Amino acid sequence: MIRFLLRAAALLLLAAAFVALVLDGARSIAASGLSLLDIGALAQAIAPQKLAQLQPAAERLSPALWDPVLVTALKGPAFLYLALLGALLLRLTRPAAPKIGYSSRP
Repeated sequence: MIRFLLRAAALLLLAAAFVALVLDGARSIAASGLSLLDIGALAQAIAPQKLAQLQPAAERLSPALWDPVLVTALKGPAFLYLALLGALLLRLTRPAAPKIGYSSRP
């Protein structure tokens, strides 16, 4: 049951990545230049309170964690992060491969 839910979430993430890629393409064509939605702007639109809580929490762990690491990570393209997370979930929840040389009959 958990595998099914995680696979469904993975497919939704891949669909969201495709939608974000199409929107980035349409925005880039309209602007006559490359225009990508970054993951920070997407997180700000979805959950602004959680994003605001991320900076103090990261600085509490390590001051260097926020500025060079997370600020750079939040500037990455949203479609790439969504696709990578969806692909990772699909990879982790795939069914086990059948053993070669063993009968699967009862």
